[in-house]
Amino acid sequence: MSVQAISVTRSWSTRHAEKKRRMEAVRTWMDGPILQADRILDALHLLIQSGDRIVIEGDNQKQADFLSRSLAKADPKKLHDLHLIISSISRPEHLTLFELGIAKKVDFAFAALGLRVAQLLEDGVLEIGAIHTYVELYARLFLDLTPNVVLVCAEEADREGNLYTGPNTEDTPVIVESAAFHDGIVVVQVNRIVDKLPRVDIPSSWIDVVVESDRPYVIEPLFTRDPRKITDLQILMGMMVIRGVYERHQVHSLNHGIGFSTAAIELLLPTYGESLGLRGKICEHWAINPHPTLIPAIESGWIKSIHCFGSEVGMSDYIRARPDIFFNGSDGSMRSNRVLCQLVGQYAIDAFIGSTLQLDGDANSSTVTAGRITGHGGAANMGHDPHGRRHASPAWLDLKADPSPMVRGRKIVVQAVETFVKGDTPAFVETLDAVEVGRKAGMPIAPVMIYGEDVSHVVTEEGIAYLYKTEGIEERRRAIAAVAGISPIGLRAKPEETAALRRRGVVAYPEDIGVQRLSAKRSLLAARSMEDLVAWSGDLYKPPARFRSW
Repeated sequence: MSVQAISVTRSWSTRHAEKKRRMEAVRTWMDGPILQADRILDALHLLIQSGDRIVIEGDNQKQADFLSRSLAKADPKKLHDLHLIISSISRPEHLTLFELGIAKKVDFAFAALGLRVAQLLEDGVLEIGAIHTYVELYARLFLDLTPNVVLVCAEEADREGNLYTGPNTEDTPVIVESAAFHDGIVVVQVNRIVDKLPRVDIPSSWIDVVVESDRPYVIEPLFTRDPRKITDLQILMGMMVIRGVYERHQVHSLNHGIGFSTAAIELLLPTYGESLGLRGKICEHWAINPHPTLIPAIESGWIKSIHCFGSEVGMSDYIRARPDIFFNGSDGSMRSNRVLCQLVGQYAIDAFIGSTLQLDGDANSSTVTAGRITGHGGAANMGHDPHGRRHASPAWLDLKADPSPMVRGRKIVVQAVETFVKGDTPAFVETLDAVEVGRKAGMPIAPVMIYGEDVSHVVTEEGIAYLYKTEGIEERRRAIAAVAGISPIGLRAKPEETAALRRRGVVAYPEDIGVQRLSAKRSLLAARSMEDLVAWSGDLYKPPARFRSW
């Protein structure tokens, strides 16, 4: 029996034809790929259609703000119900789009404007598709969230449309590829249009429209922490991490989340770490933004390499002068790549240490709290134990629970949190606010950032809970309670049970690991001010104005 082919007339290039139609509509305002800046709003009205999926480059540092500000001026009668895809909701106009009805639905990873997001969600003005991790969101751009139009930014373009992204390449290539290779439209704002670029980071064949913005794109010094604000409590926690986690497990590769507790660790390496003889034994390879508080550790020979998600304001000259440490392009400036660095943090590093706003009795955590929807960013990518890892390291093997060759190692995932986040607000809670927030928002699962099953250690000012050593869920809960202070979770702890856990090494207080509480003073930091960091850098580090007190 034969099957006869049925002839069906069908176009297989509808996306291509639609892109061509839209581009032809704006061609009269363009010189090659260069669009007249005063025509940007007119062009957006024609390049974008209601209901389109739109990516705006807005990560946690670099913002395509000229394009987002221009889009917020669109006529809601002409342009409405857009599906916005954005890694970080960081600019006021990102949410103005929803208030005006220009956008309706959003898929994102992080929201610096979490309070406003929560209010718009409650008011029914904004609909959330999902709160992603960074890598998850980027991946979906090549699957079921393929964009119709992307709005990105770069340092410079030449007149053919080639792009130079400078040190803040970050998300730009992956966003551009998701559109350029599937007949989406790529619109780029640049700080300058020049005749010759320092290097070509993205070729003109991927780019459709280039517009010179009214001012340089916004970039935030998100990872800068003033050493003056590091407290003795954070120094104590940093000492415990160095002694009770990094030294104990021989952690050679790692990521630090943002915060003063991790900044304290970085500034303790050349002092406290040196006194323990740990240089060359821990903390050599990093997947991290160029934190200024890493400068003393770099200068004193602790760090061998750093791969970065993005750059940091004021660090460019220092990075250029340290090519053995950083990944730099042919022009000498740093090359960042958020996607690749997230993958490094997910699969290659030995340890991740982060913090959170809330932690429950099972070590589940979230930065989504009542009235505030912040999101996950990259913490969920790096703060989990990836079952796909196959290479071994001493730290990874050290957490094996069984010597069998068929049992894999485990990534070190540390939650370092003070028992009270501020005032009388406990960090340790009976139930995460995220559970109720998710229920009210109609989310199928609660927006948990890091699941407790992935957490190997909890560090507080009270001590360390070595959760990977616990036998069963009840003992795990007792270990967490033992370091949770006088929070609702900590009040569950029973002295006799805690004493037994300490004898077995499941819980360690500072004195159990040789950390002297009274030694936790600011004098132990390698740098105690921004001026100290500048001095360590040989005047190469140029702090942003708001961090200068001189």
